[in-house]
Amino acid sequence: MSSLLVRNIASIYGINESFGGLKKGLEMAKVMQQQNAFLLCEHGAIIAYGSMDGCPDRAEQIIDARGGSVLPGWCDSHTHLVFAASREEEFVYRLKGMSYAEIAEKGGGILNSALKLQQMDEDTLYEQSAQRLEKVISMGTAAIEIKSGYGLTAESEIKMLRVIRRLKENYPIGIKSTFLGAHAVPTAYKSNRQAYINHIIQDMLPVIAEEGLADYMDVFCDIGFYTVEETDLLLKTAAGFGLKAKIHANELANSGGVQIGILNNAVSVDHLEEIGEEEIAALRQSKTIPTVLPFCSYFLGIPFAPARKMIDAGLGLAIASDYNPGTSPSGNMALLMSMACTQMKLMPEEAFNGLTHNGACAMEWQNQFGSIGIGKTASFIITQTLPSLAYLPYAFGENHIKQVVVRGKAVN
Repeated sequence: MSSLLVRNIASIYGINESFGGLKKGLEMAKVMQQQNAFLLCEHGAIIAYGSMDGCPDRAEQIIDARGGSVLPGWCDSHTHLVFAASREEEFVYRLKGMSYAEIAEKGGGILNSALKLQQMDEDTLYEQSAQRLEKVISMGTAAIEIKSGYGLTAESEIKMLRVIRRLKENYPIGIKSTFLGAHAVPTAYKSNRQAYINHIIQDMLPVIAEEGLADYMDVFCDIGFYTVEETDLLLKTAAGFGLKAKIHANELANSGGVQIGILNNAVSVDHLEEIGEEEIAALRQSKTIPTVLPFCSYFLGIPFAPARKMIDAGLGLAIASDYNPGTSPSGNMALLMSMACTQMKLMPEEAFNGLTHNGACAMEWQNQFGSIGIGKTASFIITQTLPSLAYLPYAFGENHIKQVVVRGKAVN
């Protein structure tokens, strides 16, 4: 259908016509809305909205919201959705008291996922990943970033990125691709880390750039993974191939990842469970977006990033799922909103903006996704009846979605 009208909407949340930057500090608590509303889409874009008093009387498809609300689709700016197999056995190990580092030493963690992915053919990997993508679309995700990083060889990293490209081609949601070859150091290179870094630089980046397989380059800059110096070299080299920087920073220790990310003009630095005043001050003076991942902290039982402190210091946050098989096996963004409120002490409006507009900013897509505005992509959620926005994180066990619309088309 080329035109879609949604009528009898109790509230449209997340209206944003003019504010294009990251919402920071006090701005994060502001959510514009229109009550008793309609929303009109044409050719996949929003062309009008307003009070039901001015509602058009025709469109090729009409949805009666019957007092439900409309929210912009979720913008999940940090995921590892392409993987070969689940890792529930490691979940059991953690329940028995083993740490993330101990599991990694036993051959678990990222290296476990890499081994399984290396053994899987591209078509099977695509089919599994497509099923996961369809699930997160059904839960309201409208734009998503997907990383490689479970290949750890040129062949398998490129295989992952080609799967992401196929997802981009076959699904209507927004998808950004990130090359994360520097996710871990493969076992074969443990005694010669520089040889693997050279492998990334010489054998992976040129092919990725030539085929246009990635939008960003990410590095896991943390204790036990990549050093600040190694991260700096990799990001500077990637910049020469046209890839902007993103960083896994400060998950396990105060690693210097935040500062090196800022130095390399990273679009975002993600995780941030272990940061202090120095990192907060540095982020405040930069354009780099801090991204927090509550599911990872919950699932691993590690500290949550100090999100409340960061917002109170004037920062703006993106909130992402970190969907991956080992440390965050969920892409349920509505549940993530609740967790950001209960565990990080964010207000519902702050969590909402972190999952929508600011998440879009962390993918450089705020002019298309993450809010309701004329000309923006018509990707949104129609909810069941909500007494208020706060009811979403409050009633965390309920499915609040009545209908998901992607680029102006209702999807099942």
